[in-house]
Amino acid sequence: MSQQVPAEQLLIALDVDGTILHHDGHLSRRVADAIGALRDAGAHIVIATGRSAVATMPIIEELGLVREGGIAVCSNGAITLALDPEYDEGYRVTEAVTFDPRPAVELLREARPDALVAVEEVGVGFKLSAPFPDGELQGDLRIVDHEELVSSPATRVTFRDPNGSAESFSELVDRIGLHGVNYAVGFTAWLDLAPEGVSKGSALEQVRRQLHIEPSCTIAVGDQRNDLEMLGWAARGVAMGQAPPEVIAVADETTAPVEEDGLAVLLEQVASDLLSLAATREG
Repeated sequence: MSQQVPAEQLLIALDVDGTILHHDGHLSRRVADAIGALRDAGAHIVIATGRSAVATMPIIEELGLVREGGIAVCSNGAITLALDPEYDEGYRVTEAVTFDPRPAVELLREARPDALVAVEEVGVGFKLSAPFPDGELQGDLRIVDHEELVSSPATRVTFRDPNGSAESFSELVDRIGLHGVNYAVGFTAWLDLAPEGVSKGSALEQVRRQLHIEPSCTIAVGDQRNDLEMLGWAARGVAMGQAPPEVIAVADETTAPVEEDGLAVLLEQVASDLLSLAATREG
């Protein structure tokens, strides 16, 4: 994909953890500046993350993306936010897709009874089967019994095995089969369930149409299995250098790893292309 269009005609979708943020959670100045430059040039910067809205908003605020007309995708596509400093908390939920968590949760808990379960409560936090490792979930965290855990429609359910591996969860899903949900295995023993047919890619397609952006003017950057649909959706899907092989395989190209500020490397190139285009037009 060639960025031979003005910035305001670009939609740039960015994953958070392992893409914008380093694995220790910090935001490098170079990445922040690269995002800010394209934001100020008029590009549509859309955060697209597996995080809840509560956990995403501090990053959006730090990046200066809370502005009238801004949009963000959370909970792996189940939640879409309209951003505006006039809204309470800087956002309002414009789309929330839910599913019945009971069948999948009971199937998974039967196969892995020791796994931790978290059910998202939009804009609030999570209902938990037991405490998660410190710092992994944000918002109001409530430990509840099984019936309350699965009694209401959910936007996202997370399974976590602090003593397991991503490979063991992948094998479990393949073995038991999951129907009526979409799922993504994380880089640790972390499994996210979402409504069937819902992903970052499906939500971003709705955002693209809302913003009247041409399909050829979309860029997406991510590093994990929950980014597969998003990278396939974008005209220019870019995998971070540390991404698993199946993520790199679906991307159009690969940038440097997050430890080397690979997102900034890419966005600086995009900004340079925009400057060249502007100079050509002025000439």
